[in-house]
Amino acid sequence: MAACFCCFRCCWGSAGGFNHVPLKELPTVQLDTGHMGTDVVIVKSCRRICGTGAALANAPIVQDKAYFEIKVQSTGIWGVGLATRKSNLNSVPLGLDKDSWVLRSDGTVFHDGEMIHKLTQYVEEGDVIGVSYDHIEMNFYRNGAQLPCTVTGIRGTVFPVFYVDESAILDTQFSQFYHTAPEGFEGIMFEQSLL
Repeated sequence: MAACFCCFRCCWGSAGGFNHVPLKELPTVQLDTGHMGTDVVIVKSCRRICGTGAALANAPIVQDKAYFEIKVQSTGIWGVGLATRKSNLNSVPLGLDKDSWVLRSDGTVFHDGEMIHKLTQYVEEGDVIGVSYDHIEMNFYRNGAQLPCTVTGIRGTVFPVFYVDESAILDTQFSQFYHTAPEGFEGIMFEQSLL
């Protein structure tokens, strides 16, 4: 009985009300205005990228299976994939260094200056490109269908990366996806939300 009273007293507190610690709201995954090229423009609540250059998302991929999407709002030169913070966000296209792995608007997948894949179908304005990553391989999806261009050998702490040039506009989606994520995959989570 004394143990119950002690617990009740600790919860209730001396001021006549419950003592509780308010929960902190976790930040939203979005484009990172602190890690973008100097000529990049980020608008629409940090979800749209336009201008010239690249931007990282504000959260690295630390979970086992992550998924995110872009919608091509306006064609031009663009790319989507993964990169480390060492990648040069002012130089497009990405995929020319060892710190970026990207699908480009011309249907090629590049890493370290080498073309890894070449798609036979083109991505058009209005298409949604999904990206899944499980720390073993990265896969791309076009309007919900998986594309034949698996990328392996990705190393380091990587972030979603997006680049634009020549009037391209991309909208990013880190939750509430246009298409169902592949089985077992979900939106990117901040590290503290994994605990």
